[in-house]
Amino acid sequence: MTDQLFTTPADFECRFADGLENMLARHDGLGVHILALANATQDADLWRRLGAALAGRHARHQHGVVAALRAGRGLDEPDDDLMVFLKLMAIGFDRIGLAETRQVGDWEVQFNPIRALRPPRVSHARVEGLRRPFDEAGFHFDKPFLERELLWRGRLADRDARLLYNKFPFAPLHGLLVPEPERHLPQWLTPELHGWAWEVAATAGAALPGFGLAYNSYGAYASVNHLHFQTFVRARPLPVDAGIDHPLTPVRHDDLETAWFHLDELHQLGQPYNLLYGAGGLTVIARARQGEVAPPAWSAGFAWSETAGVFTVYRREEFEALDAERIRAALARHRV
Repeated sequence: MTDQLFTTPADFECRFADGLENMLARHDGLGVHILALANATQDADLWRRLGAALAGRHARHQHGVVAALRAGRGLDEPDDDLMVFLKLMAIGFDRIGLAETRQVGDWEVQFNPIRALRPPRVSHARVEGLRRPFDEAGFHFDKPFLERELLWRGRLADRDARLLYNKFPFAPLHGLLVPEPERHLPQWLTPELHGWAWEVAATAGAALPGFGLAYNSYGAYASVNHLHFQTFVRARPLPVDAGIDHPLTPVRHDDLETAWFHLDELHQLGQPYNLLYGAGGLTVIARARQGEVAPPAWSAGFAWSETAGVFTVYRREEFEALDAERIRAALARHRV
């Protein structure tokens, strides 16, 4: 690897925090404010570092938005960002706090109300098949405005790549890793890209304990049809990697080629799946296609995090009341 992206935990955490702080200093739009705020709620150290600046920025944006709307003036902001900010205004900055996580039997539940504000993309649609053509007119990670949300760009395992911040994160040090973004590849794995992800996870995982690459296939709650992986660094293993009795029967591979044979078989069957690449190999979770199973009332849907055992909820009463039996029953409905 080059450009020193994944070196040591301390260096990567510093790069992540510095990038958010620099982003706020360089850009004044609602989108950057929302991104920095959502990421700060994921980490107590980030909140201590950025909280005061975010409070001041929030108050200034609120004053500007209210004044513009009352005067009937337009705002030079994307509609999605404006709608999210209006919802944040309704919540009130002083009521925005850190995301909370608790253990529920074998599972983890996270209270993350800001993620509920995320604009819906294709992850909420019923889809057929595992592949569709890349849509130049749709949202994708090569849009010029996303330059401001970039954490890093360079060469990674002999390919050009970009690492963007996740605008509505739900995992520690949550990023979006896009290989060769200018090629506009759809969310579809090939043997070469599977090998690339395997190498990145192995090398980064050796430098950063707890590093992982997650992948949602098309039809398994991939929210953007542009080839990407989600990065995270956890202090403890995901529940799926902790030897629990999992109703979806995940399959663990420690051999690159054997893992690809499994993925190729799923492709031929048209079977959606979630993946977790780590330093020790790959976990494959075949699951029901999105849209075939209605998510429970307490969830917006099951993507890689949920099938790996970490469930995000948006209402405190659900966070406090959800129990292991309900979680297991909801997961079991996605069995194939």
